[in-house]
Formats: sequence, C-alpha cells, structure tokens
Amino acid sequence: MTKRTSAKYKLDRRMGENIWGRAKSPVNKREYGPGQHGQRRKNKLSDFGTQLRAKQKLKGYYGDLTEKQFRRIYGEAERVKGDTGENLVGLLERRLDAVVYRSKFVPTVFAARQFVNHGHVTVNGQRVNIASYRVKEGDVIAVRDRSKQLAIVLEAVASSERDVPDYLEVDHSKMTTTFVRTPTLGDVPYPVVMEPNLVVEFYAKN
Repeated sequence: MTKRTSAKYKLDRRMGENIWGRAKSPVNKREYGPGQHGQRRKNKLSDFGTQLRAKQKLKGYYGDLTEKQFRRIYGEAERVKGDTGENLVGLLERRLDAVVYRSKFVPTVFAARQFVNHGHVTVNGQRVNIASYRVKEGDVIAVRDRSKQLAIVLEAVASSERDVPDYLEVDHSKMTTTFVRTPTLGDVPYPVVMEPNLVVEFYAKN
C-alpha cells in the first residue's frame, strides 16, 4: 500500500484548485498555497514549472502515487501505439482503485485504495486486493457481499457529488460495475483541467 506522505487536501492548496471537486476542499475558502508564505507564492511559472505542476496534479489526483509508480505507468504509455498522453490517462483509469472510485462505491480515491487493499472487491468473481491491478474491457468489478452494507459504501452511493462516467456500467443495487471501454481524456470527468500533454513534455525533457 502506497504511503500517503502529505494530507490529501494539501495538494488542493498547493495547486490552488479543487482537484477532486469536493465540497470540503480548503480552496473553496482559501485559494492560496499552504504554509506560512502561501499567500505570497504568486510567481509566474516557467515552462518547466508549468509541466511539473501538470505532472504533480495528475499524479496526485490518483491518490498521490509515488514518482516511481507514475514514471513506470508513463513508460508503458510511451511504448503503446498512439498518443502518449491519452494512453497515460487510459492506463491510470484502468487501475482497480480508480474504477472503484469512479463507480461511486467509496467517496474518495484514497478510500478506494484502502477499500481494495482490505479485500472488499472482486474482479470477475475473484478477490483482488491490489489497488494497481489493471482491469480489462469486459471485466466485472463487484463489492463483496459482506462489505455492501458498510457505511462508507452506502454514503458514497447516495452522494450526488459525482456522476458515474459512461465507460462504466454500474448497478448500485447489486454493487457491480462493468468496465466497458478504456476512456480517452475527454471521457474522464476530472473536476479540473488535466494536461497530460504537458506531462509528456516534462518527461521528454527530464
């Protein structure tokens, strides 16, 4: 399980954006960065800074992946035929924790990782407890019977904070979801603008 080294909302403050679109985000009240000097950090970003910011934002969105994990996924995206930025988003969205989060089985991507790690999820009837497990088109992901009445699940399903994207077919009455297809950037309901093209530029130069 990846260790979360910083408070999840610090990323919101650092970027000055509500990364996950949550009502509790501190940037809804304070748009400046965290820390003693946060209000003074208004310098114009260089090209490198803009690219680094895009990478940190995309990486952080998926539960603050480690640089090693994210770089490995980027390497895979680079090797696959097609647009590297689109491939990167597709690979990230195929992570099991991302699918659990998108399906509204849990309220946050951090909760999704923990939910998978604790063995609450099956893929095609088999229990899988690896958050980075990569689902394939047609895979059926389900909440295990003993976990369907957990408060965190019931609250997430009832929440109107997010919608389920159309590349998933979700049945909340059965707590199952089918991964229909790998999404493109335009399919993914990011609450903020993500720029995987800048991530590609960052890794091309560094």
